[in-house]
Amino acid sequence: MLEQPTMSTVGASRPAAGGWYAIPAPALLQQPDRYDRRELLPFRVRVASGEEDLRRVAHLRYDAYARHLPPALMHGLLQVDPLDREPGVAVLMAESKVDGELLGTLRIQTNRDRPLLLQQSYELPPEMAQARCAEVTRLAVAQHAESRLVKTVLLKAAFYWCEAQGVRYVLVTARAPLDRQYARLMFRDVDPEKGFVPLAHVFSLPHRVMVCDIARARMDGAGHPLYDFWFNTDHPDIDLTSRGALG
Repeated sequence: MLEQPTMSTVGASRPAAGGWYAIPAPALLQQPDRYDRRELLPFRVRVASGEEDLRRVAHLRYDAYARHLPPALMHGLLQVDPLDREPGVAVLMAESKVDGELLGTLRIQTNRDRPLLLQQSYELPPEMAQARCAEVTRLAVAQHAESRLVKTVLLKAAFYWCEAQGVRYVLVTARAPLDRQYARLMFRDVDPEKGFVPLAHVFSLPHRVMVCDIARARMDGAGHPLYDFWFNTDHPDIDLTSRGALG
């Protein structure tokens, strides 16, 4: 078990993932039992609520994908995706504390009400197809010197949202080089022999299909450089309690 923080260690700063410095909470702040430390971030993460949020998300997705995809694939991305409004779906937003700028977003779809989008093109193993799964899609971040931290915190928030929903397997699809970032976060290929597979829901481009087993994540992640950041650090700026008008 990790050593519990003392009055001096709680107040000590350390670099957060990606290079931004997280701001330690005051030493006298009550610490949750499950965490060893608490850190404040320069942005907040919350669940999108209502059409204005979804319009902002659509514009950020468009701007982010336009940096990597040809114009022919961009049709319709400025419009709100109908799936964003469906039950069993959460759209996460990271917003700057300074000016409210939308810094990043991702979408989580569970298989509670319908098959995952990737299942249009990819057959999951029976143990996954029959379990509660979620797919993380539409990850987009603004151009920013510290976009890596935004991305990491969004994925941490997605992990905890999925855990709270009783999800066993979290799936992602990724092109190079993003696939290597997921691999560093303990995602593994569902079927290593398949490699990159064209997927209809991501512009029919070849992607790796990768998975994180929530039930094993804490054990498998022991010793990982981000283990403390992910599991032992409370980030109160991540607020997953509100679902708003999205149901």
